[in-house]
Amino acid sequence: MRNEGLGSWPARRARKTPHRTAVRHEGTATTYAELYDRTTRLARALRAAGVRRGDRIAYLGPNHPAFLETFFAAGALGAVFVPLNTRLAGPEIAYQLTDSGAVTLVHSPTHAGLVDGLRDRAGSVRTYVEVGPEYEELMAGSAAEPLDEPVSGDDVCIIMYTSGTTGRPKGAMLTHANLTWNALNVLVDTDLTADEVALVSAPLFHTAGLNMLTLPVLLKGGTCVLVESFDSEATFDLIAEHGITFMFGVPTMYERIARSPRWPAADLSSLRILTCGGSPVSGPLIAAYQERGLTFQQGYGMTEASPGALFLDGEHAVTKAGSAGVPHFFTDVRVVRPDLTETGIGETGEVLVRGPNVMSGYWGLPEESAAAFADGWFRTGDAARADADGYVTVVDRLKDMIISGGENIYPAEVENALLAHPGIAECAVIGVPDERWGEVPRAVVVAREGCVLDPAEVLAALAGQLAKYKIPKSVVVAEELPRTASGKLLKPRVRTLYGTHPLHSNERGTS
Repeated sequence: MRNEGLGSWPARRARKTPHRTAVRHEGTATTYAELYDRTTRLARALRAAGVRRGDRIAYLGPNHPAFLETFFAAGALGAVFVPLNTRLAGPEIAYQLTDSGAVTLVHSPTHAGLVDGLRDRAGSVRTYVEVGPEYEELMAGSAAEPLDEPVSGDDVCIIMYTSGTTGRPKGAMLTHANLTWNALNVLVDTDLTADEVALVSAPLFHTAGLNMLTLPVLLKGGTCVLVESFDSEATFDLIAEHGITFMFGVPTMYERIARSPRWPAADLSSLRILTCGGSPVSGPLIAAYQERGLTFQQGYGMTEASPGALFLDGEHAVTKAGSAGVPHFFTDVRVVRPDLTETGIGETGEVLVRGPNVMSGYWGLPEESAAAFADGWFRTGDAARADADGYVTVVDRLKDMIISGGENIYPAEVENALLAHPGIAECAVIGVPDERWGEVPRAVVVAREGCVLDPAEVLAALAGQLAKYKIPKSVVVAEELPRTASGKLLKPRVRTLYGTHPLHSNERGTS
């Protein structure tokens, strides 16, 4: 087999465990043998439509087996897969299709209207395939004869666009080796088993849902239960129905589950691994799950690292709470000063990442690619500090740092203190202009269900918990916080909405 990439995984799994279930979706089960057959037929159909090695194949739609079939088919052809965020507007989708030069777009019928509007704006796309009867007919009319396209680990497997929280999103080029090494990191550090049953409710177009959950489970030979979107109440039913052992989510997802009236009595005995990313898990949330006998495994990463960089295992979830852990097994992390020298214990610096899981660069952006690395290390732009045991606490984005009267304030530190408040479900801290100090922190908070927040009381609760200069000078109570489809907080949007927000009677300003 000349294909060393992920496109060969269905064939390799089919010869080892052909009758085991690979994917479940809305009552339909697909075995590894069937996944291999369908992937091969789709790859041949795409080749007949003119797709060649190196061409880009895009996918637009919610979690569905067709996403994975298209992903593996692209890999079998030596083509490059481009997952598209379903929450993007038409012009944003058109930009990514044009920027990547995608020649084929496979899409869900739920996005047919949006796709119709793309045909005049995405000139590179020659072939459109809608999942459903058209997709099945295309596959049925193709041969199941194996392909043996030579693919190496250094070939680009996927162009995954960054969240685009600032400026135009950039396409991180992740090779077959990048994704394989990342999956190996997950297998080593989370101790996956072959009978794992994973609930995939995080979007597959996001790096964590695909690379930290789905691909490692499929590599190991487990089962992925795909659902189109996260729903806290449905999660309880899915756990019971399928005997879910492994879940991934962002803290807000786990918060919603724990707030459900079903939480105290729900049977969660099948759950073995809970991983979380996007932001640190708060102390109260860790405690709520520990009361149910469940411990979080937390991670820190970025699309450019496929994404795993740091990992905090369950054994240290409490003793090292707030930290992101130590580097994944095959990955290295440093915390450095601006001159790239190592920081001292407890000293804040920038996180650098190096390893076989780190991207080869940004698609079509050689200058930005070069600037993203320093002596072979990827510069994350995140601020962090390491303790004496090597556990790294990510403080914040360097660019999100607030400088107030010459003092550096990292919003994430203040946010963690705010999340300890029993009435606060979510929060964001931003800098706002101040005549005296240059800028001062402002807290934007979302109340837990059934709670009414008093801004003055929120500020008072921080006294003694933080240095006085770190305590926000104002509090805004909001209905919700803007987030990306993957659950990441959109800080620029928070600043736009609340940076010049006038204080009302339910908010508080302090001098």
